[in-house]
Amino acid sequence: MAESTRRGVPEATVGRLPGYLQALSGLADQGRRSVSSEELAALAGVRSAQVRKDLSHLGSYGVRGVGYDVARLSEQVSAELGLSQDWPVVIVGMGNLGRALAAYGGLATRGFRVVAVADRDPAVVGTTVEGMPVCRLEDLDPLTTPVSVGVITTPGDQAQSVADQLVALGVRSILTFAPGVLTVPADVDVRAVDLGTELQILAFHQHQRSLVTAEAQTGVVS
Repeated sequence: MAESTRRGVPEATVGRLPGYLQALSGLADQGRRSVSSEELAALAGVRSAQVRKDLSHLGSYGVRGVGYDVARLSEQVSAELGLSQDWPVVIVGMGNLGRALAAYGGLATRGFRVVAVADRDPAVVGTTVEGMPVCRLEDLDPLTTPVSVGVITTPGDQAQSVADQLVALGVRSILTFAPGVLTVPADVDVRAVDLGTELQILAFHQHQRSLVTAEAQTGVVS
């Protein structure tokens, strides 16, 4: 049985909602007022039946012959994702990745506002990144600078201590780019982005395609 969120929306559906929202945003930019489930499915890279099932969990049903209202559906998906407000973000680790994320304008358009950047290197603390002074994480005051989301871009050996500090600051949502598994309280959500793992998965599929091609050329099936 698929795991569900507190509101009964399956986690797998939640994972597809950002793709739908991105597609809907593109349609809105084009001036489109409605979209069929087939077109939305093609834009999001899923099956149309999956689109209809996912959106039904939000109480949204398309009109036969018309489809879905782009503006209304965008609002529904945004509300379900909790993007009706700006979520304050702190990025920890001002290496190349951390600086790139701080400069990434796409965060603001997706409901996230970087309010602080942090590092522990004395040579970096006190400098400015994207107009924000780099602080030490332990010096961040949650009363004057409340933070909802922590992004970890430090080396792996620093990630756990950073996660512990974020939790102590009241952060309950963490996105980590550092390798390794973080240990956090049960009420803290962690999403890990491991570029090495993703590349290895791509390598697996590439290898499988190579085997199929080799078998087709030789006529030998392994």
